Amino acid sequence: MRRKPFAVAILAGGEGRRIGGGKPTVKLGSQTLLERAVERTAGWSDMVSVVLRSHDQTSTNGLPHLVDRQDIEGPLGGLAVALAWANAVGADFLLTIPCDMPFLPSDLGSRLLIEIGETSAAIAASDGRIHPVCGLWRSDLAGPMEDYASTERRSLKGFAEMVGFRQVDWMADPFDPFFNINSPSDLHSARAILEA
Repeated sequence: MRRKPFAVAILAGGEGRRIGGGKPTVKLGSQTLLERAVERTAGWSDMVSVVLRSHDQTSTNGLPHLVDRQDIEGPLGGLAVALAWANAVGADFLLTIPCDMPFLPSDLGSRLLIEIGETSAAIAASDGRIHPVCGLWRSDLAGPMEDYASTERRSLKGFAEMVGFRQVDWMADPFDPFFNINSPSDLHSARAILEA
């Protein structure tokens, strides 16, 4: 099988306090949010990993799992460990997606790959907002990551701005494909989208 041009890391380390905890295991329809994210990556790459807060956070259904860098808080810690993994497995690029965006566009990876050009990252956007957690990153950004982390900043957007990125826009009609689930009301809205 010919290897796909990028590796994929599903960022699933968030605690999900507002939704009662255990966000990757929250059910939407017949699947958990993590199962939906894994299913979405089918066909994108043969190199897929799940980034967790700790080894025992949840099952990854046989996929390789990574653990957030403990010295870097938030999703930046997940990106840091995923970049190192992507570089180690020989991928030129790393696509990151979160486990709590169940309606991601099927062309996410392919469009970002086309648009990245010579920049260090391509970041998805919709409805006037960028979504740095949905980004394609060059896998050789370990050095810049250390430089950025040393400033004690923890923003994915800030890191993307530091290394240079291209914004790639998607339509938010009939719904925003980057809708994310952070609360019980968001989960209710996601179920309505699913049933529409």
